Amino acid sequence: MTTPEAEQGGDGAGADSAAPPGNGAPRPEERLERAVRAAEQALIEYEIALETFRVEVENFSRLHEQRLGPVYARLEELEAQILEARAARTQDPDDLRRADEARARLMPIPGVEELMHGWMDGHGLFPEAAAMLTDQAVRPPQRVRPGEEARKLYRELARKAHPDLAQEEQERARREEFITRVNAAYARGDAAELRELAAEWEAGPVPERRPSHGEELYARLEWLAQRKELLTVLAKELEDSAIGAMLRLAPDDPDRLLDEIGEQLARQVREREAELAAALGRA
Repeated sequence: MTTPEAEQGGDGAGADSAAPPGNGAPRPEERLERAVRAAEQALIEYEIALETFRVEVENFSRLHEQRLGPVYARLEELEAQILEARAARTQDPDDLRRADEARARLMPIPGVEELMHGWMDGHGLFPEAAAMLTDQAVRPPQRVRPGEEARKLYRELARKAHPDLAQEEQERARREEFITRVNAAYARGDAAELRELAAEWEAGPVPERRPSHGEELYARLEWLAQRKELLTVLAKELEDSAIGAMLRLAPDDPDRLLDEIGEQLARQVREREAELAAALGRA
């Protein structure tokens, strides 16, 4: 924040450069404009730093998977074999269960996409699929027969507000959005909502009020602050991720870190192999 002393300046150069031509009085929005410019530049630098770190994390993750992925897979396989050898020796139900679970984690599920096709999407099971799984009847969609008033209002609104009557693209977009609402209300047979829509259409579009320059500057500052907050959350997620945490341990030499992790995993593999050999020898 600029202090009054800083604004006055020692030699007056700051005041001279900030003052607009004419009467010499600074414009009311001048400090806001400077704040917006400073915030924009700071946000740009922050985005550059965040994108740089994201690329580093992505590259390190790819290297980590390429170099160490097979070692992790070997460790998981050895763990499953050890549990299976132990279960074969003891025949203990808990040991058998743990061995089955470890093996199941390594086995791919064949044809998942084919099995799930037509059953579910990103929002979950379709109603038909849920009904089949719960032995419930599939409920048919509710049928609505609009009343006479609703049909009359719908026809009138469709004739008045049809998008093909627009001569400008902006007006066509407004009519298309309005007709979408009309169609939805008619599909529900909602005469009351159709009456409200008819009144809205008769009133005409609400004239747009252009914000003042000061309001635009405040809005820009608010957007910049929200954007910075969002980027901060993304940066925190990257830093807290497993790969991001590893990368922060050796940001200047990630290859050395991979070598160290690889050596630790190699020791674990040797230990697991010895443990498996011992378990098989006792079986």
